[in-house]
Amino acid sequence: MDFGLSPEQEMLRDTVGRCLAETCPLDQVRSCVDASSAVSDQVMAALADIGLTGLMVPEAHGGLGMSLLDAAVVAEQLGRAVIPAPFLARSVLAPLALVLAGSTAQQAQWLPRIATGDVRFGVAIAGIVEERDGAKVRAEAGGLTGTALFALDFADADHFIVADASGRLHLLNAAANGVERIALQTIDATRSVGELQLTGAVAEPLADDGGLAARRLLDAGRILLAADSLGAGEVMIEKAVAYAGEREQFGRVIGSFQAVKHMCAEMAARHEPCRALVWYAAHAFDAAPGEAALMACHAKSHTGEVHRFVARTATEVHGGMGFTDLLGLHFWFKRIGFNRQVLGGPERVREEAAQLQGLTTAQ
Repeated sequence: MDFGLSPEQEMLRDTVGRCLAETCPLDQVRSCVDASSAVSDQVMAALADIGLTGLMVPEAHGGLGMSLLDAAVVAEQLGRAVIPAPFLARSVLAPLALVLAGSTAQQAQWLPRIATGDVRFGVAIAGIVEERDGAKVRAEAGGLTGTALFALDFADADHFIVADASGRLHLLNAAANGVERIALQTIDATRSVGELQLTGAVAEPLADDGGLAARRLLDAGRILLAADSLGAGEVMIEKAVAYAGEREQFGRVIGSFQAVKHMCAEMAARHEPCRALVWYAAHAFDAAPGEAALMACHAKSHTGEVHRFVARTATEVHGGMGFTDLLGLHFWFKRIGFNRQVLGGPERVREEAAQLQGLTTAQ
């Protein structure tokens, strides 16, 4: 039995990798960050050219109709390139929300426009993970009221998928009356995150399914964040190994020292098993939905811990150089840090996993 990627998925991985190697070198990332922009028009155009805006849009609505495993393969490559461009919310979570909870009319209206890139969505579902500083969204007769924190792919979004306190999803026009947008600064300058202050903002509700669609979005988001860390961590290991083979001390390359060998080997030993975990979690999302929530928790929490270790150790292998802007390691370091915490840190997510298995009860 073959547990690897299919030939089509390998082709997808290679195509995205080549595209980003040409359009998103580290200098491009650096220039966007220096300009305080988390969105590169050049990278966005390149991703649209290879069809990634319609990756999760069904073929009937003009998209590619691909699986979450395909999206995870893409996310891994995006993490390798630390791209300053939207993907998670805009190309995956938003179309998934409409597929899972949108009416036939809503799907016909919005999915083709997502596929072509004519509409740009952000997604605000962090409130279903935990309520922070009293921030929550209430669906009232006059519209949505409250605060939605950590909206993803925020910067140039013209619409948002927003989860209210009950978990029901709503489609919100960013230009609607009663919507105030506040950009938030996070550790990762390649990601755009923001806050929505809502005061009776009229929104279009999706299906009232008791929060099931929102939970599915949460599972998908966690899996893709884990896949992104997988790609970012792999690059950090590659850079550490390459540096250890070049840097000399006492007339020898540092890679010949046993301590440095152990550091590199430990990174690889912890990182590599994460690949199968992330791939299976993404596969289970579509093929074994009963396992999806638990596997998403495992993938998110485990990669969060493993790749924090990888990021720290790879930086240590580089010594004092590792902390300088010259090498650019901090882009991957911060990306991994963002992935670790958004949509639930390891401690929170492991608690959810325990509850799903009946090992503990919700407080």
